[in-house]
Amino acid sequence: MTVRIVQLGSARLEDEGTRIGTVRRPPRGVPKAEFAARNYYDVWFPNLAPSAETMKLGQEASTPTQWAAFTRKYRAEMSTPDASHALELLAVMSKQSNFSVGCYCDDEAHCHRSILRALLAEKGAALDA
Repeated sequence: MTVRIVQLGSARLEDEGTRIGTVRRPPRGVPKAEFAARNYYDVWFPNLAPSAETMKLGQEASTPTQWAAFTRKYRAEMSTPDASHALELLAVMSKQSNFSVGCYCDDEAHCHRSILRALLAEKGAALDA
């Protein structure tokens, strides 16, 4: 059993399980009834998305210093009790069920999901390589 970190909208992998969208907003121009069929997500969980202000920092980050600032701010948001509990829940679930979490960004290295991967690992999640 594992949690996979994926790009929303990409083809689903075999045995991927439920796909959770950890994004601030649903996909534009896609009817809600088609989110899962178009491989975006089965469940929307914006609780683990960066705030709008923090998301803007990440999108505008073009230097390692700016990316580090985004990382610190996002990690601070994820250290709040609600976010921390959600991360712990996903970490425990990863040992009992296959599922995935993701975002729309093309490059995971320049996306909050790379940090989300690290946060889940820190909570003991079983992660797919």
